[in-house]
Amino acid sequence: MAFLQNRFAKILLIVLLSPVSGWADNQGIRLTDDRGETLRLSAAATRPAAISTFGADVALALGTPPVAVTDYGLQGVPDYLASRLDGVTGLGPRHQPNLEVLSSVRPDLVIAIRRYTEKDGDQIEAIAPMLALDLITIQDSLRAVDLAGHALGKPGKAAELNARFLDRVSSLAERNKHNSTKTVALLTSGSETPFIYYDHFLPTSLLERLGFDNVGGEPPNPDSGIPLGYRISLEALLELNPDTILLLPTSRQRAFTMNPIWPYLKAVRTDQVYEVPQYWKEGAGPIARARILDDIQRLLLTPEPE
Repeated sequence: MAFLQNRFAKILLIVLLSPVSGWADNQGIRLTDDRGETLRLSAAATRPAAISTFGADVALALGTPPVAVTDYGLQGVPDYLASRLDGVTGLGPRHQPNLEVLSSVRPDLVIAIRRYTEKDGDQIEAIAPMLALDLITIQDSLRAVDLAGHALGKPGKAAELNARFLDRVSSLAERNKHNSTKTVALLTSGSETPFIYYDHFLPTSLLERLGFDNVGGEPPNPDSGIPLGYRISLEALLELNPDTILLLPTSRQRAFTMNPIWPYLKAVRTDQVYEVPQYWKEGAGPIARARILDDIQRLLLTPEPE
């Protein structure tokens, strides 16, 4: 466990001292985002827009509410942020934001998911400077919070959020270290074949660090972060036979749960199948990742003795 704590301390130190973090000079703030592009701000942003759930999450966590946000299409804005985004201008779905509306709200910063904004990057940057982020791994999350903190003029608060998160992960890992290792699978899709996530994805990585064994396994291309996972047959899932199955929400009935193999899975037989909220899919923000830890603690960790 000391190794785990030292590792987290190193991660935080790297994030906070990284040369790609923001710094201020007499020309304002300069940042390097996950494209490798240098972002220049004459002053700390006060009107951020979010083409990502992360952008809305981190802006609220840092006390600078966004002026516009994307949503999940028909599902609207994320439930866990909805009450705090009441009245905020909507931009439509994250993969196809309405740029005319974005321009009309006059943002001074756009916080975006890199993979969803590559095709419109030039048009977005004609409206406001864009911070394009990967937002897949724990390291991505720490770095993104650090960058957003500099962009919004609150680097100290961002560092505090990261430190508090890492401290809690370490504390929960310590609490769970004496329990036998349980296997877990995080699944999504409404089709006949579920999609299972690799170890590097933020929620599954947290599960691994808290002492669980994610049966999705290691990614084939850890440096790129993509793909996030793979399609798995019910026959193959039965061979892995996880103790617990976590299901991301879907707008369609999960056809794979109608497969005759489904009832034979250990997690199904022992009633250890749980649907987790949508923020598990975009969990890099400070509020979302804290809620993921809440869910893991509530659903999977043995209660502490009173």
